[in-house]
Amino acid sequence: MYQALYRKWRSRTFDEVVGQGHVTQTLKRQVESGRLSHAYLFTGTRGTGKTSCAKLLARAVNCERPQDGNPCNACPACLGIENGSILDVLELDAASNNRVDDIRAILDEAVYTPAAVKKRVYIVDEVHMLSAQAFNALLQILEEPPAHLMFILATTEVNKVPATIKSRCQQFAFKRIRAEDIAAHLLHVAQEEGFALSQDAAALIARLADGGMRDALSLLDQCSGGGDGVDGERVLSTLGLAGNLEAAALLDCAAAGDTAAALERLDRLYAGGKEMAALAGELSALVRDLLVRKTAPKAGAALMTGGFDGETLKRLCAQFDAPRLVQMLTLLQKTAADLGRSANRRTDMELCLAALCDPALDPTPAGLAARVARLEQGEGSPPRHAPSPAPHREPPPAPRQAEPAREEVPWEEPPLPDEPPPREEDAPPWDVEPEPRPAPVKGRAPGAPPRVPPREDGPAPAAAQPSPPQGAMEGWPGWPAFRERLKAKLAVSDYSFISNPAMAEGRFDGRQVTLWTANDFLRDMLDRPAITRPMAELCQALTGAAHTVAVKVGQAPPEAAPAPQAAPVDALDAFLAQGGPNITVE
Repeated sequence: MYQALYRKWRSRTFDEVVGQGHVTQTLKRQVESGRLSHAYLFTGTRGTGKTSCAKLLARAVNCERPQDGNPCNACPACLGIENGSILDVLELDAASNNRVDDIRAILDEAVYTPAAVKKRVYIVDEVHMLSAQAFNALLQILEEPPAHLMFILATTEVNKVPATIKSRCQQFAFKRIRAEDIAAHLLHVAQEEGFALSQDAAALIARLADGGMRDALSLLDQCSGGGDGVDGERVLSTLGLAGNLEAAALLDCAAAGDTAAALERLDRLYAGGKEMAALAGELSALVRDLLVRKTAPKAGAALMTGGFDGETLKRLCAQFDAPRLVQMLTLLQKTAADLGRSANRRTDMELCLAALCDPALDPTPAGLAARVARLEQGEGSPPRHAPSPAPHREPPPAPRQAEPAREEVPWEEPPLPDEPPPREEDAPPWDVEPEPRPAPVKGRAPGAPPRVPPREDGPAPAAAQPSPPQGAMEGWPGWPAFRERLKAKLAVSDYSFISNPAMAEGRFDGRQVTLWTANDFLRDMLDRPAITRPMAELCQALTGAAHTVAVKVGQAPPEAAPAPQAAPVDALDAFLAQGGPNITVE
C-alpha cells in the first residue's frame, strides 16, 4: 500500500532531523549521559519536527542499544514503540482529549511501572488545547512525578500554556526550516523515490512550505503525480499558482498605470484555473521583496523569499518608491485576508488590481497618505478636480447686500414728507425722524435742501452699508489663514487632510463653518470630534461667538471676501447724519 511521503520520510534518528540541530544535539547529549528530564515542552510552527523528535526521544530513552544518543531502531523496544505495539508509550491528541477526565485517566495509569520498557512516556500533542481543569490535574503529577515517568508536551501556541506548566518543563523552541535546507532534502527524497525534480521546482516548493518540512513533502507528493518528473511549470499548474513571471508582469502594468492590460492578464489567469488567493499571496511576496530591497539594499539579501531573480527585482525596484510599495502591500494584504469570505473573488481581485494601477482609486488611509506624500514632495500634479487658489474677489454688488435690510431706510436717503418742508424759523432744534414708507422714493422733492452734502470724490462711506446680520464675518481671516492656525491644534495625520485643497475646503457663512469634501470617505474621515471641536473653538476665539461645524460632500462655493472696514466717521458728520439741527455759518 502506498504511504504518503511525509509519513514515509519521517526522521528515524536525531541526525536525520533537518534544520533543528540546536534541539537534536542537546537531546542526544542528554540520552548519552542519562541526565534526562521528567518533562519536555516542544514549541514551534507546524511541520518543523516537534512530534518526530518526541517519538525519537521516546525510543532513545527506552532503546536497548543506543548509538551516540540515537535509537538503534532494531531492538524490540524500538520496533515495538515504532509500530505501536508497546502500550507504555502513549501518544495523546489534546485537541480531542482535553477534558479533565482524560488527564485523570492518565494519572491513574502513570503510577504503575512500565511492563516492557524502561520508562513510561506520554506524548501530548497540541497541549495548549487542554482546559484549565485539565492543566491543574496535569500540574499535580508534573510537580513530583515517579522515576519511571516522562511527559513530552508539544504545542504550536506556547502563549496559551500556563506558566506553571512551562516552569516545570525543559522548553525547546523549533525554528522554521530554511528554504535552502528544505530544497536540498526534497532533492534527496526525489532521488531516492526515483523521479526527477528540478532545482527551480524544489526551490519553489520550499518557498511555499513556509519553513515546514511536512508541508514541503506533502506538496512534493502532490506534484509528483505517481513518480513522474517535476519541474517549475508543473508545480505552478498543479498548485494553481500564477508564477513569478505573471506576478512581475502584473506589477509592470501597475507601474505603467495600465489597468486594461492588468485586467486582461488577470482574466487569462482566471480562465486558466489560477486561484485568486494564491495570486494575491504571490503579489504580496513580490512587493514585500521589493520593499526590503528598497529600504535595506545591503542587508536585505538574506531577508528575501528567494522566489524572484535579482534582475526582476532590480527592474521593478526602479519603478516604485518606498511609500508606494507600503501602500501596495497594505492593499494586497487586506485583499488576501478578505478573499476567504468573499462571494466573488475575481471581482475583489480586479478591484485590487485597479487600485494598484491607479492609486487615486485606493480608498484606504494608506492610499490617501501616499497621495498626500507625493503632493508634498512635488512628485505628482494635483488632481484635476483640485481647486486652484481662490483669487481676491471684489465685494458683491450693493443691491444684493442691501436686500435683507430693504425695510430700513438708508441714512443717505432722507424721508420725504407729504407736506412741504417747514420753514427754518418753524423747525425744531433737531429733526424728527418720520415713519418709513413701504418703498423709499428714489429722488428728492424740488427745493428740499439736503442735510448732508453728497461726496463728490468717492463712494458712499462704509458707515452707510447695512449692518451685517448676526454671526457676520468680523474676525474671520479667510480659509487659508484659518487653516494655518489649525495646524497647532490638530494631529499631523488629521491636518494632512485639512491642508490639502484636493481633500477639503472650508467656508464660513456667518453661522457655521462648512468643510466641503470630494467623497463620502473623506467626509467620514473629517467628521470627527478630533477635527470639528478644535475648529469650533478657534472660530469662537476669532469671531467672539459660538458657531457650528458641518462636513458636506460637494464643491465648495467661492469664498466671500471679508466685509470692508468702515471708514472713520467724523463726530460732526455723525451728528449731522443723525438729523442734527441746521447750522448756518455767516
